[in-house]
Amino acid sequence: MTKHTITLRTGTILGEVYGCDCGAQLAGRMAAEVHAADNRQCTVCLGSAEEEPAPGLERPCTSCAGTGRRREQITWQLAHAEAEQLITLPVVRGVVESFDGPFRLSEIADAVRDGLALPPGRLPVGPRVRDLLLEMQSAGEITMVSAPDELIDGTDVVLFRDPQWQRVRTLGL
Repeated sequence: MTKHTITLRTGTILGEVYGCDCGAQLAGRMAAEVHAADNRQCTVCLGSAEEEPAPGLERPCTSCAGTGRRREQITWQLAHAEAEQLITLPVVRGVVESFDGPFRLSEIADAVRDGLALPPGRLPVGPRVRDLLLEMQSAGEITMVSAPDELIDGTDVVLFRDPQWQRVRTLGL
């Protein structure tokens, strides 16, 4: 069986060129993604099973669960789509309203999972809840009260492992 891990070739003068372990030379990211999909590889990590979300920070690919395979990527994408349909802003807002003081992402995600009777690992509850909490934060409904757990690449990229928020209360006169 031929291996199909695709990597970006450096030092080329023709722009962005990718090479596959099978010997194929691919001009541009789109051609690399098509080759990966044709060979049942993840189109995000191109079969390497790793991604680089920030310069110098490598981690297992979140699109294929670190497998490098297309099947897992599609399964995960479908789970994300299902989570978007099931875990809505009103659901998260209702859970947040039950907290008087600061709350953590994990607490809200656990409460949503329990409230919807979802078994652990069935859907990406944490990432979906995080996205909705960030949406609530940008709308001014909640404010983040925790500091970053890690600074990556100076202060340009920060990492929060289990961020903490607090509801914003209006002043009653």
